[in-house]
Amino acid sequence: MYRALLLFTKKELSDRPQIKGKKKIYYISAEFLIGKLLSNNLINLGIYDELKEGLAAIGKDLSKIEEIEQEPSLGNGGLGRLAACFIDSIATLNLPGDGIGLNYHYGLFQQVFKKNKQTAEKNAWIDENCWLNKTNTKFKVYFGKTAVTSRLYDIDVVGYHKGINKLHLFDLESIDESLVQKGIDFDKEKIKKNLTLFLYPDDSDDAGRILRIYQQYFMVSSGAQLIIKEMKEKGYDLHKLYKHAVIQINDTHPTMVIPELIRIFTEQEGFSMDEAIKVVSKTCAYTNHTILAEALEKWPIAFLKKAVPQLIPIIEELNRRVMAKYKNPKVWIIDEEQRVHMAHIDIHYGFSVNGVAALHTEILKNTELNDFYKIYPKKFNNKTNGITFRRWLLSCNHDLADCITDLIGDGFKEDANELQKLLQYKEDPKVLKRIEAIKKQKKLELCAYIKKAEGVELDPESIFDIQIKRMHEYKRQQMNALYIIHKYLEIKKGKKPGRPISFIFGAKAAPAYVIAQDIIHLLLVLQKIVNNDPEVNKYMKIVFVENYNVSYAEKLIPACDISEQISLASQEASGTGNMKFMLNGAVTLGTDDGANVEIHDLVGDDNIFIFGKKSDEVLRLRENYNADYHADQIYANDAVVKEAVDFIIDPKVLKIGDKVCLKRLYNEIVSKDWFMGLLDLRDYIKVKDQAFKAFESRKKWRQMMLVNIAMAGYFSSDRTIADYNRDIWKL
Repeated sequence: MYRALLLFTKKELSDRPQIKGKKKIYYISAEFLIGKLLSNNLINLGIYDELKEGLAAIGKDLSKIEEIEQEPSLGNGGLGRLAACFIDSIATLNLPGDGIGLNYHYGLFQQVFKKNKQTAEKNAWIDENCWLNKTNTKFKVYFGKTAVTSRLYDIDVVGYHKGINKLHLFDLESIDESLVQKGIDFDKEKIKKNLTLFLYPDDSDDAGRILRIYQQYFMVSSGAQLIIKEMKEKGYDLHKLYKHAVIQINDTHPTMVIPELIRIFTEQEGFSMDEAIKVVSKTCAYTNHTILAEALEKWPIAFLKKAVPQLIPIIEELNRRVMAKYKNPKVWIIDEEQRVHMAHIDIHYGFSVNGVAALHTEILKNTELNDFYKIYPKKFNNKTNGITFRRWLLSCNHDLADCITDLIGDGFKEDANELQKLLQYKEDPKVLKRIEAIKKQKKLELCAYIKKAEGVELDPESIFDIQIKRMHEYKRQQMNALYIIHKYLEIKKGKKPGRPISFIFGAKAAPAYVIAQDIIHLLLVLQKIVNNDPEVNKYMKIVFVENYNVSYAEKLIPACDISEQISLASQEASGTGNMKFMLNGAVTLGTDDGANVEIHDLVGDDNIFIFGKKSDEVLRLRENYNADYHADQIYANDAVVKEAVDFIIDPKVLKIGDKVCLKRLYNEIVSKDWFMGLLDLRDYIKVKDQAFKAFESRKKWRQMMLVNIAMAGYFSSDRTIADYNRDIWKL
């Protein structure tokens, strides 16, 4: 049945017209976390309900058929999911625009838990029953004198009741899957065979770091050649490329598209260097997703000389021009340690620089990129992230979507701001109870799925407190773990919560990120201790779901009561999970960080739980971190904090867990605590307890759910893309 539906849907897609226009956006990104596509495509084609009813008439359940689909393993976290939402919205707004990325055979990795630790297996997803369409388009990509061939595969992207754009994914013709023998290990130096095996190869050694450069260049060289091919086929003058194309560089991974286009123009198309730089600078725009220094890529020039020697003269010329103009070494492209700053290329030689939430953009302008902002104040702009409501409401929560349609009509499906019409029902007990009943149903469905998939039995009447996102210290899953320890110890002392709580996690840690792996280990050990303790498991349970991905998110988000968005203020650029939870009637517990700030503004103080230090204070502390922030003093002087942290190395925990991992995590928290979990822990405990208490005021909680759903319209990716188009792309 799935195979038949796949072929049928592909045929329907092929009959839809391509979206055309005189100017086109090329959205280039290392990740496109597109999720399963059957349901989303059927909804956008406008035939989901008809098919569902037709299948039901012959005893078939469409939702069960959908489970068979393999999820494309083309992304990791928010960056890739955002790119997926964006290409959906570009098509929905009927704008000509394609995604450009890589066709990873095994993606990030498949997460498997063994002995309370994350292990990584290859995540094979490409088979005859996938959405890839092989094309005849091939390009030669050179690494110095070595050449490989890239082959283009396309996935159709259909807008909501609109035409088709493409997600262009380049693959290595000479790829050799047999290189991967055990887990995710492979020979990183066999470039001609390994380039599209994995997303973000382990960069803990030089071979892995250089492989990332090879991989990024393979993507941008193929992409640049495709863009030039399309421009020539349309008869456009490459000297006026910027009138017909915009290239949006999603984070720093695709930065080399700038010097690569300049190289092609000067070496192959007869441009002068001045003209090539001018044309490319008016064509490329850059989206920054982070203020974390380690995420702004800096490559040793020696690595680039080895992988892409042909770009070195271009990069050196770009840097020479910057140095001639600006005497401040902080804005140079090549620093004194002979490292190439990719973001600096983007800022100097692109026409737009945007952050992804109001707070994030202000921090970029005032602190992290202030030296550039002084030079180019008009380049900087904000584009608050958004999500596609087709997937995160219509597809993953049919019951809620149907309820909203009954109440306010279906205009919200194309204009998400219409959700505000729900506010008229804020005092309507019937409507409030219906929304609550849908939430209960989603919790029951999640309980059944988790029991089957994870072997953990959750109480559907418990509060579902959920934190699902990439595992990273700045997202502070470790602080959540300390709260859980605190709650566990309170129950052991006889202070029992009025209602059970289910703490649910989902996250993958980068294989080379040791502390992130240790946090997963701690949570899995706590899961074992808490869930097997008869004195405690009546009041709380923990489940860390295995191999968290888009498909799992689609089950978790509709069932959530409390959405954990607890990053250290100033460190989360935006977040998009916060928006998905809000849309599905969860209430946010978070810091004033990223898009939480805008959620807070929209729903008001009464419909969100905010805790922790504000971003300006955090930035002040981090400016002189070693002198001004003392985790060890907080630990020593606060009995509640000390008790929770000490439990990490309690004999009960060490008996089940790995002593090296747990002691390393304990030492990291007590001596460094770089993302200040201890700073906010007491306030987090206080406000989280308030949120659990507020859950018992059922009428008020139902109203909070309704207000969050009603005010989520601003966070539609359709609005975000309309903003990009109005201010940057001008298609």
